[in-house]
Amino acid sequence: MYVDIKPELFCWARERAGLAPRALTRRFPKLPAWENGQARPTLRQLERFAKATHAPIGFFFLSAPPLEKVPIPDFRTAGNIRIGRPSADLLDTLYLCQQRQEWYRDFMRLMGERPLGFVGSASLASDIRATASAMRHALGFDIEERRQIPTWTEALRRFIEMADALGVLAMVSGVAGSNNKRKLDPREFRGFSLSDPLAPLVFINGADSKAAQMFTLAHELAHIWLGESSLSDVGPVSAPTHQVEVWCNQVAAELLVPMTSLQSEYRKNDDFWIEINRLARIFKVSTLVILRRIFDAGGLTQEGLDQAYDREIRRLNAMPKGSGGNFYLTLAARVSRRFARALVVSTLEGQTLHRDAFQLLGSSKLATFHDLGKSLGVFG
Repeated sequence: MYVDIKPELFCWARERAGLAPRALTRRFPKLPAWENGQARPTLRQLERFAKATHAPIGFFFLSAPPLEKVPIPDFRTAGNIRIGRPSADLLDTLYLCQQRQEWYRDFMRLMGERPLGFVGSASLASDIRATASAMRHALGFDIEERRQIPTWTEALRRFIEMADALGVLAMVSGVAGSNNKRKLDPREFRGFSLSDPLAPLVFINGADSKAAQMFTLAHELAHIWLGESSLSDVGPVSAPTHQVEVWCNQVAAELLVPMTSLQSEYRKNDDFWIEINRLARIFKVSTLVILRRIFDAGGLTQEGLDQAYDREIRRLNAMPKGSGGNFYLTLAARVSRRFARALVVSTLEGQTLHRDAFQLLGSSKLATFHDLGKSLGVFG
């Protein structure tokens, strides 16, 4: 049975998925004919095409391509111009995280938990240093403790654990769902926050450099303190124009590297790059964050910051990538340990169906589910 589909919907689905025509025509030889209206697909072919482009099949029966919008405030810009149509990978990631948040909110209500006091406790009128200090205290983010951590990548893991322990669902993944073929693009977004008094959630694009992820986490946590959801693409040396993003960037920088601590540690007369790396080791942040704080302290001009940033990005990009690590640790990081543990417990107690748990985790194997529970210490 052939189905009548508007030709422009095939182009919309292909472009939405970020796929080149050649990549799809190998699987769908008649795609050019579908796109120019010279041929029609069968229902089975349409189903396969929808799956290949990660598009809801119902959209193909619309009279025109839908105008999809990001479901939360979008602060991303490119050259001070709002970024256009979101990709299927970004939208699917957002929708899945919203589903996880909704489930966890219901779980928290069932457990009789009270709203978290830090969510929405700040405003744009709040003092930057006072807010960062309050966040550092709530998280247990001690500067002296960080000095003892071997590397700043270890410090990032510890930072994520602190956010998770505080009650924030901190999720880090470089792919959409659990599909390793759907890599998230850091050029499209670095992270987002979904504010909620019971189930605040932050998502960090794990495909981004490790050097950027710690700052993204701090930035998104600042949004949680504001009590606002957001989609962001800022980095340590970004110069956003939106007032909310400016405030969150300032708080994130102060949270990670307090200005008073930096000023007492910074040796202005020493070799610049040796000093940048020494400070990065002390504060256990990336050199990019240190460059930003030196600029904030007046130690770099904007031109000097841009040049130093470009040099450091080239160096970091040339460094070898780490290994994938333990599968179950990676799975827990993708959905947050807090969320994963709650979901496993709820499922074992019969409150959540295994089918729903598998969908939220992005895994369909019972053995994987049980091994995840063991890795989280739910049962021996």
